[in-house]
Amino acid sequence: MIAFLTLLARNRLALAGGIVLVLVVLLALVTPLLPLADPDVTNTSNRFQPIFSDGALLGTDHLGRDLLSRLMWGTRLSLAVGFAAAIIAATIGAAIGIVAGYYGGRTDNVIMRGVDMLMAFPYILLALAIVAALGPGLFNALIAVAAVNVPFFARNIRGITVSIANKEFVDAARLAGLSNRQIILSEILPNVIPVIVIAMSTTIGWMILETAGLSFLGLGSQPPQADLGSMLGEARSALITNPHTSIVPGVMILIIVMSINLLGDGVRDALDPRLKSGALSRPMAATQVQRRDAPPAPTGAGLLEVRALETQFHLKSRIYRAVGGVDLHVEKGECLGIIGESGSGKSVTALSIMGLVASPPGVITGGAAYYDGEDLIGAPYRRLRDMRGRNVSYIFQDPLATLHPLYRVGDQLIEAIRAHRPIGRAEGQAKAIDLLRAVRIPNAEKRISDYPHEMSGGMRQRVGIAMALANDPDIIIADEPTTALDVTVQAQVLTILDDLRRSRGLAIVFITHDFGVVAQLCDRVAVMYAGRIVEEGPTEEILDAPRHPYTARLMACVPELGGGKRRLDAIPGLPPVVDRLPEGCAFADRCQKVQETCRRGDIPFAQSGGHAVRCLYPVGTEEVGS
Repeated sequence: MIAFLTLLARNRLALAGGIVLVLVVLLALVTPLLPLADPDVTNTSNRFQPIFSDGALLGTDHLGRDLLSRLMWGTRLSLAVGFAAAIIAATIGAAIGIVAGYYGGRTDNVIMRGVDMLMAFPYILLALAIVAALGPGLFNALIAVAAVNVPFFARNIRGITVSIANKEFVDAARLAGLSNRQIILSEILPNVIPVIVIAMSTTIGWMILETAGLSFLGLGSQPPQADLGSMLGEARSALITNPHTSIVPGVMILIIVMSINLLGDGVRDALDPRLKSGALSRPMAATQVQRRDAPPAPTGAGLLEVRALETQFHLKSRIYRAVGGVDLHVEKGECLGIIGESGSGKSVTALSIMGLVASPPGVITGGAAYYDGEDLIGAPYRRLRDMRGRNVSYIFQDPLATLHPLYRVGDQLIEAIRAHRPIGRAEGQAKAIDLLRAVRIPNAEKRISDYPHEMSGGMRQRVGIAMALANDPDIIIADEPTTALDVTVQAQVLTILDDLRRSRGLAIVFITHDFGVVAQLCDRVAVMYAGRIVEEGPTEEILDAPRHPYTARLMACVPELGGGKRRLDAIPGLPPVVDRLPEGCAFADRCQKVQETCRRGDIPFAQSGGHAVRCLYPVGTEEVGS
C-alpha cells in the first residue's frame, strides 16, 4: 500500500485530483453536522437571492431554498449513488466476466452474446428504457446506471480472465486438486482485482454524470429531494436571468468528475506493473545526460571508446548506480564479449552508448562514448536518431518483442532501411530478400511475407540480425541474442554473426552469460560486476588463467563435457544492491580471498600487458595479510 501511494503521489495531477476528491467526500460526510438551513424549506418571498446574500452564502433558488444547503446534501446524495452504482456494476460485471472467461466454450458464447446485445444499445437510451420500465426515482436510476455499465466490466474482465485461465499456475492448481470455485477465488480473482479497481476508478465519474443526467430529465431524484442533476434541471428555466442557480451545481459536478478522472488515471498508472519503476511519464527520446565534463578521447582511439561511463536510475530519494565508471575499447572487425551475472550492468552499459536507457528514471551522470572520435553521450537527438541503425545497430534479446506482430517481416526490414535513406518498393524488397539470405533463412522470397508469429524463435532472431545489418553498420551491439534458443540454433546464430563480422569487418559488442559463447565468438572479454569492469583481456588468456576471483568462480559454475567428475559450486551470497554499494571491492562479501584491505578505498584497475584486473589479491598469487 505504501509503495502504491508513493507511486500515486509522483503523478502531480493524480495527487491534486485525489486531494480535491477527499475534501469533497469529507464535506459530504460532515454535512449532517454542519449548521445548514433545511434544504427543502421554501420561501418564495426570498427567491433568486444572489451569491453572498445575508443568510444565503450561495444565494437561493426559484423557491427561495438555500443553495449552499441543497448543494451539500445534493453532493452527498450524488456521490453515494455514483459510488454505489460503480460497486454494483463492477461486482456483477466482474463475476460475469470471470465465469465466461474461465469456463469458456458454450458458457462463454452464451454469456458474451448476451453482453453484446446489451452493448448494441446506446447506453443512455438503455438507461432511459430501464427507468421508464421501473418508474422515476433515485433508486431506480441507480439500478439503470449500474445495469448499463455491467457489460463494460464484463467484457474487460473476461478478456483478462481468458489470458490468465491458460497460465501454468492455473494448470498447476488444477493438478493439485483444487475445485473450479477454489481456483477462481484463489488464482483468478487476485489477478483481476487490479483491473477491476482501474476500471472503477476511470468510470465512476461517468456514472455520476449519468445519474445526474437522469435526474436532470426528472427520472432520478424526485422533489423536494435534491441531487446535483435535479438542481440543474430545476434551474434551467432561470439560466439567463439567474445563472448562479445553474453554475453552483454545475461547478460541483465539474470538480467531482475532473478529480475522479485525474485520480483514476493516476491509479491506473500506479497499478500498472510496467510503470512501477516510478517512470509515470512518457520516456524521453534519448537518455537524459547530467555530467560536468566529458573525458577527452584517447589518442589512437579505436572504432568505439567508452570512457568512465556512469549511468544511474533516480527513483525519488534513492539513486541506483547501475554503471559505475566503465571503460571499453572496440576495434574495427573485433568482437568484445561482456559477461557477468544478471544485474551487473551489462545491458545498461550497452543501452547508454546510444542513449536508449529510459529517462525517467535513467540518467547518464558521467563519462563519454566516442564513436570514430565523436562523443555520443549528450549528442543532439537528431544525430543519435540518424546514427541508430545506420552506424550502430542493436540486436535485442527477445525478437518477438522487437518485431511488430501486425506487420510482415519484409515490410519491417524495408522500414528499417527507409528510416535512413529513400528506397523504392521493388528495391527495398530485393534488399530485404538479400538480407534474409545473408542470415541463412531458406526460401527468403516467400518468408518476407511471413508475420513474426509464423516463424520459429531462431528464425525471428535471424530476422533481428538482418534488421541490424540493413544499413551496413560499423558496430553491432548484441544483447544476449542466443539466450532463449536451443543449442543447435544458438550455434547457427553465432556462426552467422562470426561470418558476417569477418566478411563485412563489423565490430561486435556481445553481451552474454555463457562462457561457451565467449570462447566461440569473442576476441576479448570484459567481466562486469556491480556496474564495473573487474577483469578484461584476450579471451584465451582469461579462459586459461582467470585472475579475478569472481571470473574464476563464474567459470567454475560452467559444466564441462567429458571433463570427468567436478563439483559445480554456486557463488555464495548475492550481488550487492547498487544503491548501497559497499566501500572497496563490491565482491568482497562473496570472495574466498578477501582481506581487510579489500574493504578500504577504491580498488585500482591494474594493467599487465593486455590483461587488466581490479583486485588486490588476484587468483594465482599468494595471499598477503592485511
